[in-house]
Amino acid sequence: MRIKVLHLITKLEMGGAQGNTIYTFKNLNKEKFYPQIAFGPGGIREKELENENSVFKIKSLRREINFLADIRAFLEIFFLLKKEKPDILHTHSSKAGIIGRFAARAAGIKKIIHTYHGFGFNERQNFLMRNLYIFLEKIASEFCSKIIFVSKSNMEKAKDFKIGNPENYILIRSGVKISEIKKTEKNKEILYSLPLKKSSFYAVSVGNLKPQKNPEDFIKIAEKAEKENLDISFLYIGGGDRLDYFKKETENKKISERCLFLGWDKNPEKYCAAADIFILTSLWEGLPRSLVEALSLGLIPICYDSDGVSDLIKNGENGYLIDQKDFESSYKAIKSLISNPDLFMKLKNEVLKTDLSDFDIDKMVKDQESLYLSVLSESV
Repeated sequence: MRIKVLHLITKLEMGGAQGNTIYTFKNLNKEKFYPQIAFGPGGIREKELENENSVFKIKSLRREINFLADIRAFLEIFFLLKKEKPDILHTHSSKAGIIGRFAARAAGIKKIIHTYHGFGFNERQNFLMRNLYIFLEKIASEFCSKIIFVSKSNMEKAKDFKIGNPENYILIRSGVKISEIKKTEKNKEILYSLPLKKSSFYAVSVGNLKPQKNPEDFIKIAEKAEKENLDISFLYIGGGDRLDYFKKETENKKISERCLFLGWDKNPEKYCAAADIFILTSLWEGLPRSLVEALSLGLIPICYDSDGVSDLIKNGENGYLIDQKDFESSYKAIKSLISNPDLFMKLKNEVLKTDLSDFDIDKMVKDQESLYLSVLSESV
C-alpha cells in the first residue's frame, strides 16, 4: 500500500518554496508514495497542477492575518485531513505551516513534517507580531516528527529561539536542475535585445517584488552606476503587485535605460546565463534558489548577508557578502570587479569551483523520500 503524503502550502506564487513543493509533489516515487497537495487561492502557479489528481484548494487560506479567515482555514484543513487521512502531513510556508500543524494535531495525524524555507518572523517586524510568530512556531514545532531546514543559518536560529527539538532537525537543500541550467546558452544578444543601454557588463537579480527582496536597493545601486556612467546595465526578473511601481521609479529617477524591471519570465536562466554579476538585496532569506542557479551559471554574486546566503558564498573568494542595506558597498564591489579584469576572472573561477552537489533538485526529492520512510518506521 502506497504512503499518502499531503503537502500543504499557503499560496502557489512564484518562488523557491513553491517551486520545490510542486516539484516534490510531481516527482515522488509513485510506486511507493501517493502524493497530494493543498494550497490557498490566487497563486500564479496553480495552472501547473490543472491536470494533476489529489489537488485541493483551501479557500480561506491567505497570507495576511485575518482571525475569521484563519479559523475557517483551520476548519477546512481539519476536515480535509479527517477525510483524506494522510500518513504524513508535510507543511511549507509560515501561515500554512502554523495553521496546518495545529489542524493536523486536532485531526489526529501522527506524522507531521515542516520545512522552513525561511522564517515568517524577522527583525523588521514590530515587536508584538514577531514574538507572536515565534511563540506559535515554538508550539507548532512540538507537533513535528521532523523539521527540515534549507540552510544552516536557519537551523542555528531555530536552536537559538528554542523552536523544536534539535534532535528532529534535518538539513535538506532547496534544489534546482543544475545539470540542465548549466547547458543554457550564454548569448549576450538576448540582453542586447532588451530596452536597456548596451553595456559590456550586465547585473541581474531574480525574485518576487516583495519587501523581503528589497528591490529598492537594486534601484539605488543602478542609480549610482548611472551617476558615474559605469559600463554596466541592470536587469530585475520578477513580478508581483508592485511591478508597475518599480517601472515608474526607474522612469522618475531617469534610469529606465540603465535598469529594467522585466516581470516574470518562464526561463529567466536565458537572461542570467548571458549576464556577469548576480545581485541579491534581500533582507531575509532561507536559501534562495536564484543564488544556486546564478552560481551554476558562473555569475559572480554580490549579496546582502541574509540568513542562508553565507552557506554558499565565502566573502572575497567566490563572491561578496554585504551588510544589509549597504547598497554603497554593493556598488563598490561591482565597480571593483568591472574595472579589474584579473579580479573578475579570479572570482569567476572560484564561482565555477563552488560545490553545488547538495542542491540538485532530484537529490532533494530522494532525501525527502528517505525521510518519509524513516519517519514512518519510528514508533508513534
